[in-house]
Amino acid sequence: MSRYLFFVLGLAISVANADEQAPSKTTEQEQHDLAYSLGASLGERLHQEVPDLQIQALLDGLKQAYQGKPLALDNARIEQILAQHEAQSASDAQAPRSEKALAAEQQFLNKEKATSGVRELADGILLTELSPGTGSKPLASDEVQVKYVGRLPDGTVFDKSTQPQWFRLDSVISGWSSALQQMPTGAKWRLVIPSAQAYGADGAGELIPPYTPLVFEIELLGVRQ
Repeated sequence: MSRYLFFVLGLAISVANADEQAPSKTTEQEQHDLAYSLGASLGERLHQEVPDLQIQALLDGLKQAYQGKPLALDNARIEQILAQHEAQSASDAQAPRSEKALAAEQQFLNKEKATSGVRELADGILLTELSPGTGSKPLASDEVQVKYVGRLPDGTVFDKSTQPQWFRLDSVISGWSSALQQMPTGAKWRLVIPSAQAYGADGAGELIPPYTPLVFEIELLGVRQ
């Protein structure tokens, strides 16, 4: 059910409650004040949500629906318009959060880039070599055996291997696939992976918010085709 229907239901409930609480005989002034109060409440909420709303069209629709008269638009068109508006409102509300998250990501990446010993790979992944390796490097179609710890920028561990794990490089996030193809077997690296190379705008459930860079410590133990 859309929030518009919830709002209409709320208005109906408020009217019903007013009727229950009012004396059996209401004066014309009381009826006027009730109608005005409902209109004022609706007006305030609509002004916050749709500041450029055409008031006359609103009044026409409200009057025709209230009096049970034929509407200028059919129900399917009304539902379509309200659904489009609700989707746009949700998108507009999301935009400031996205901008804030992207700004926080860039700040974190800039700080990491300035750290001694950090090297930036071609796709923006930041690499710190913790232990060197001398073995072969995997191909994009290979499987790799790794031990790893994954952290959010604030240090929270969101994933960790309890024992060595095998993964196909074509089934992991692009940041892993790209970096591990440059990693010799036996090496242990610390990787800072930009969100564009991880879970991007979608995030990953409740664990990883949208536009979150990820930090991994990965030890490459083995490679096989």
